[in-house]
Amino acid sequence: MKTRILRYVKHISITFAIIIAVAISFGLYHGASFRYAENPEMMNWDKDGPYIFNKNDSIFTVNYIRGNQDDGFYLDQKEYASNSKIPAYCYFPLDSTGFEFSIDNTITIPKNTYNDKAKILAISDIESGFKTFRDFLIANKAIDKKLHWSFGNGHLVLLGDFVDRDFSTTQVLWLIYKLEQEAKKKGGTVHFILGNHELKNMQGNFESTSKKYYHVASILKKQQTELYGTNSFLGKWMSSKNTIEKINGILFSHGGIHPDLADYKINLDEANQIIRRNYYKPYYPNPQKNIEQLLISSNKGIAWYRGYFKDDLTQKDIERGLDKFDAKAIVVGHTLQPEINSQFNKKIIGIDVKHPKDYSKSFPNQKSEGLLIEGNDYYRVLHNGEMNKI
Repeated sequence: MKTRILRYVKHISITFAIIIAVAISFGLYHGASFRYAENPEMMNWDKDGPYIFNKNDSIFTVNYIRGNQDDGFYLDQKEYASNSKIPAYCYFPLDSTGFEFSIDNTITIPKNTYNDKAKILAISDIESGFKTFRDFLIANKAIDKKLHWSFGNGHLVLLGDFVDRDFSTTQVLWLIYKLEQEAKKKGGTVHFILGNHELKNMQGNFESTSKKYYHVASILKKQQTELYGTNSFLGKWMSSKNTIEKINGILFSHGGIHPDLADYKINLDEANQIIRRNYYKPYYPNPQKNIEQLLISSNKGIAWYRGYFKDDLTQKDIERGLDKFDAKAIVVGHTLQPEINSQFNKKIIGIDVKHPKDYSKSFPNQKSEGLLIEGNDYYRVLHNGEMNKI
C-alpha cells in the first residue's frame, strides 16, 4: 500500500513538473517574463518634471515636483511668457543624472514623406524605459554620452508606445523633445510616430499606466487626463505628431496597414489628418463603415493593427497595402517579436522586442534591439552597438 502511494505521488509530481515546464516554455516563447528586484528609487519623485500647462493664452505654468513619500510633496512652480524660451531640466533618479534643454512654444505638424539617402535608425515600444532608451541611443551613436544629437543628417524613428507601464514616461518624452530640437539644427530628423498607447493616454485610458502618474496628477491638482490634454505642453506637442510616415520609400507605423485600406482613395497626408482629429476621441465600433472607422479602429487602425503577424495574409494582401502608398516595405512595432526580423519577402519588418525595465530585473534577461537602414540594407542593431544584417 505504501509503495503504491509513493508511486502515485511520484507520477503526480512528474506530471506537474512537465506541465509547469511546458507552461514556462510556452510563456517564454510568447514573450512572457518575470520581473524581480525592484529598485526603490522608482518611488523617488523629487525633482520630477517639468509639467507645463497653459495658465492662459500668454502664460505657461512650469511645475517640478519636490519632496518625498514620508514628508509629503509640493510644487516648485514658475510662470513664463508663452512666447519666451523656457529653460528646463529633467532629472532621472535611478542614477542621479539629468539633462538641460529649452522649450519653444512653436509646435508644427511634421511632414509625412521624406526623400534623401540618409541612414535610418528605428526603435519601438520603449514603454517609459528612459535608461534603456538613452543607453541604446548612446551605444548606436545616435547621441553622445552627454545626450546630445550625434546622428548627423540621419533619421531617428521612434515607432510608438514610448509611454505606459513603467516610471520614466516624463523623462522619455522630454528626451525625445530635446533631441528633436537638436536634430533640426544638425540637419537630422526625429520622427516620433504615435502608437496606440500614446493615443490611449490622450483619450483617458490609463489601464497600462504606472500608478505613479495618477499620484503625479494629484500633486499637480489635475485630473490624470490633463497630463497630456490640450492644455498641457506635452499634450499639444504629441497631438501634432503623425501615425504613419514614409522615409526613402519605406513606410513606418506602429501597427500597420489593413488590406482593406487599399479600397479607399486616400494619401498619407489625408490619413494622418483623419487620425489626428480623433486623437482625443476614444474609438468605439460604429455601424457606419467608412475610411475614418477603418483608420482609427482599435483592431484594424494604423496604430493598432496586428494582422501582419496574427492574420492569414497572402503576399498579395501585403502588396496591396504597400502599393496604396507607393512603398517598398513597412516597418512596424506593436506586435512582440523574439527578435527584429523581416517577413513576406522583406516587405514587413517587425521591430517590437522586450526591452529591459529601468527599475527592475527580469527573467529571462532582456536586451534592446533596433533597426538600422542604410540604402537597401537592413541591420538588426543591438544594445551594445553590434550589427547583424537581416
